[in-house]
Amino acid sequence: MSQLELTLVAEGLQFPEGPIAMADGSVVLVEIERGTLTRVAPDGTQSYIAKVGGGPNGAAIGPDGAVYLCNNGGSFTYFQMEGINVPGPTPPDHKGGSIQRVDLKTGEVKTLYTHCGTRRLNGPNDLVFDKQGGLWFTDHGTSLPEYRTHGGLFYCQPDGSSITCVRDHLISPNGVGLSPDETVVYAADTHTGRLWAFDILSPGVVAEPTLGQPGRVICTLPGYQLLDSLAVEAGGKVCVATILNGGITAFDPDGSVEHFAVPDLIVTNICFGGPDFRTAYLTLSGTGRLVSMPWPYKGLKLNY
Repeated sequence: MSQLELTLVAEGLQFPEGPIAMADGSVVLVEIERGTLTRVAPDGTQSYIAKVGGGPNGAAIGPDGAVYLCNNGGSFTYFQMEGINVPGPTPPDHKGGSIQRVDLKTGEVKTLYTHCGTRRLNGPNDLVFDKQGGLWFTDHGTSLPEYRTHGGLFYCQPDGSSITCVRDHLISPNGVGLSPDETVVYAADTHTGRLWAFDILSPGVVAEPTLGQPGRVICTLPGYQLLDSLAVEAGGKVCVATILNGGITAFDPDGSVEHFAVPDLIVTNICFGGPDFRTAYLTLSGTGRLVSMPWPYKGLKLNY
C-alpha cells in the first residue's frame, strides 16, 4: 500500500465528481448534490458553468469541445454521518436520468438521451469517448427500499442519433474506461468491488459473453470495498476510486492490484492532467474537496 502527498485545490463542494483537467490548468467537475457543472481555477476559485439539475455525475469533453454529462436524475439522497456527506437510497419520486451536453462558452444545456429504446435510463454514471467519437457510458441503476434496479453498459453517438445497450443486468456498474489501444472497455462494479473487462470487436460492439458471465473478471477486491469512477494510465493500469478503503486501487490487466491510500473514506473519481499527465486530481466527495497529487505513472491522454 502506498500513500502519496495531497495538495488541496478546492473545498466546500457539494459532492464533487467527474473531474476534467483542462489545458489552462483549471479543473471542470460536477457537484452532484448541487446539480451544477463547476469550474475550479488553479487558485481554487470556483465558478458555475451551468445549472444542469438532477444529479450530474460523470463528465467528459466531446469531439466538439462541449462537456458531456451522465446525469443520474437525482438518484441519491444525502445525509451526514460523523461529519461526512454520505449518499443514500434513491428517493421515491426519482424519474430517471439522462445524457446531457453543456456548451462551455454559453452554459447551454441540451438533453440527448433519456431512454434506450423503450428502456428508461435510471442512473447514468460515468462516460468515456472512443477515438471514433462514440460515447461509452454506464448506468448504475437505482437502490430502492424493496429492490435494486439493474445497471448496464451503453454506447451512443454524441449527436443524439443512436444509443444501444451493450451489456445488461449488471449489478452496479460505475466507472468506465478504455484500454490504451481501445480493444477493451473496463467497467468497475461498485457493490461487488469487481473490475470487469469487455473485449471490443468494433465501435460499440463487444464479444459475446460466456454462459453466466457478462465479461472477463480482472479482479474482485477482498472484504467490503466499493468501487467508483476511474481513469486509465498510459501503461494500461486501471485506476479506480475506492470507497471505505479510501484511495485509488490500480488494477493491472493481469489481475494484480496496488492500493494508494488517501485519508478520506469517500474517494469517488480520478483524472490525469498537467503537462506530462503525471498529476492526479481526486474528488473526495464526502468532505467536498478536490485535491491533487503527483502520480508515479503517466496517465493516458483522452481522445478529446
